Amino acid sequence: MTAPQIYVTFPGTAREALGFYADVFGGELLLHTYEDFGRSDGPPHAIAHGLLEGVVVLMGSDAAVGEGSVQLEGVRLALLGIAEPDVLREWFDKLSVGGTVIDDLSLKPWGASDGQVIDRHGLQWLIGYENGPE
Repeated sequence: MTAPQIYVTFPGTAREALGFYADVFGGELLLHTYEDFGRSDGPPHAIAHGLLEGVVVLMGSDAAVGEGSVQLEGVRLALLGIAEPDVLREWFDKLSVGGTVIDDLSLKPWGASDGQVIDRHGLQWLIGYENGPE
């Protein structure tokens, strides 16, 4: 691992949420249950560790007994220029389904395009790209 990675603790929705992100971004999704790891601090079929590997890497689990879950305030996951503009726009549109668009992905006064969306699982994304010469 060469940079900090996002690890999200979900309130019992890790399988659904990580599957959603795999549908949005592609990549390989690996899910392991509490039972798989021999853990008893969560429901046997809940996700103890999940990993989405691909262009976007995201890890997560269902909250263990007594552990809190997703409550991000003042945090955005930035996907700036990591793919072609049409791919970034597709991701923005997919993340918007069932979520809330804060700022539409559009050309901004400073010459780049970006937008923000809170997806249906509560993560806020900043997606954008530099526009090429006209």
